[in-house]
Amino acid sequence: MESASEMVPFPLLMTPIESNYRACTIPYRFPSDNPRKPTPTELSWIDLFYNSTPSFKKRAESDASVPDATARAEKFAQRYTEILEDLKKDPESHGGPPDCILLCRLREQVLRELGFQDIFKKVKDEENAKAISLFENVVDLNDAIEDEVKRVENLVRGIFAGNIFDLGSAQLAEVFSKDGMSFLASCQNLVPRPWVIDDLDAFKLKWTKKSWKKAVIFVDNSGADIILGILPFARELLRRGTQVVLAANDLPSINDVTYTELIEIISKLKDKNGTLKGVDTSKLLIANSGNDLPVIDLSRVPQELAYLASDADLVILEGMGRGIETNLYAQFKCDSLKIGMVKHSEVAQFLGGRLYDCVFKYNEVLLS
Repeated sequence: MESASEMVPFPLLMTPIESNYRACTIPYRFPSDNPRKPTPTELSWIDLFYNSTPSFKKRAESDASVPDATARAEKFAQRYTEILEDLKKDPESHGGPPDCILLCRLREQVLRELGFQDIFKKVKDEENAKAISLFENVVDLNDAIEDEVKRVENLVRGIFAGNIFDLGSAQLAEVFSKDGMSFLASCQNLVPRPWVIDDLDAFKLKWTKKSWKKAVIFVDNSGADIILGILPFARELLRRGTQVVLAANDLPSINDVTYTELIEIISKLKDKNGTLKGVDTSKLLIANSGNDLPVIDLSRVPQELAYLASDADLVILEGMGRGIETNLYAQFKCDSLKIGMVKHSEVAQFLGGRLYDCVFKYNEVLLS
């Protein structure tokens, strides 16, 4: 997707980018693999995308904004399945060999070609409304914790609990259609620590000794994720004097929040004085990440975001798509935090963890 802005590398990535940065975390193949033959890893990921196609088809069928949605949804499932079958026969077809970015991009392409712009719109709107009604309650519970270390741990647990709301995961889409998600119950039910990657203690220690001047947060899903997970955390950063840039998708993808939706959400959450429950928002900025996928390649971001981020001293990538499946090993010139829940068994296996395990990867950069 090319936005009007020119795309440039994210300025805080370690340079040279060519040798230091690879967006996708999990290598599907190695140079020694036969280019004409799919690898076992490619096959298992193609199957993962294949298995989630019925839930996408179901969402597309109920998209009231698209005429003959049922027939078009059928066509989407057929076309995308054919593409996946082609990749199994010849990994170099359709711009392959495949990685998680290509598999996501091909799915979005087929949906858009058939006129589906935002098949999760209805569920996003419903979840946003629910989460907005709970925001004050969640913030009050956090504010009542006097110990700042316990409070930040509670805020982090809130990010994980919110991150469960992910309809890109076939199992979670099913759980969700049955009974929705109770945010507070999810906070209590996280897998016990230590998590598969667990730098929370180091981060808590840093939290008491250091304040960052500017944080850029790449956000993930709508609903509880952004409203009850990320925004209370961002509000705490604002309260400590940090300027916060929230970077959200340009175009819809799965149930990820978009830039325009996020502007609307924040205007609904602000009180009559323009504060987020008493916290001044003059240092809160919403930026367009130029992205149209549930994963992100930071070698291409809009110039405006690059300009806003150039003097940040903390980068946060939140969610499985942006912080685990892509960018888990991305190295930055400043402190960084990758935080998300593992919602695909293939990712759990790669990391050597459990399904629904948590990743909290904090890297501090000591500036000489």
